Amino acid sequence: MKVGVLALQGAYVSHMEAFSSLGVEVLEVRIPEDVEKIDRLVIPGGESTTISMLLDWNGMRSPIQKSISEGMPIFGTCAGMIVLAREVLDGREDQAPLGAIDITVRRNAFGRQVDSFESDIEIVGFEHPFPSVFIRAPVVESIGEGVEVYAKVDEKIVLCGTDSILVASFHPELSNDGRIHEMFLSMEPSGAQR
Repeated sequence: MKVGVLALQGAYVSHMEAFSSLGVEVLEVRIPEDVEKIDRLVIPGGESTTISMLLDWNGMRSPIQKSISEGMPIFGTCAGMIVLAREVLDGREDQAPLGAIDITVRRNAFGRQVDSFESDIEIVGFEHPFPSVFIRAPVVESIGEGVEVYAKVDEKIVLCGTDSILVASFHPELSNDGRIHEMFLSMEPSGAQR
């Protein structure tokens, strides 16, 4: 299995280190051809409007949308959650999410950078709480059919997914706990065969 981490902007190095520590081959995804070399993709935290614009400037939007339609497992954290959403609240008018998962996301829902925090959260299927880092974190305001909620903080959805898409408000790559990365690795491709 080869995991690609979108390396256009944001906190991609920490994700690469997290997967490497699990013994998984990891590739920086920077150009459209890189998408063809991977089995699953991570869209990391960073600045969602910048990531969205860079997808267009680097010609990455179309190959990623093709991979989504073919059922490639994709994991979005923080800004990556926003990029994968169907609808973004409090975003820029020219911000175009990928619509990979039927969720409505509110940007910076927990406040500004100074409001960042860490919290041990309960996650469905995990025996012990997960140490989570929230930095200018979004939240999921609403979910559509087929989206399963895995974790909430103060009744706000912070981790959810479908058969092939996983999104987190927080930064699991900044903890020393690999369980969410393992959860992503266990996801099977859905839809058409790759």
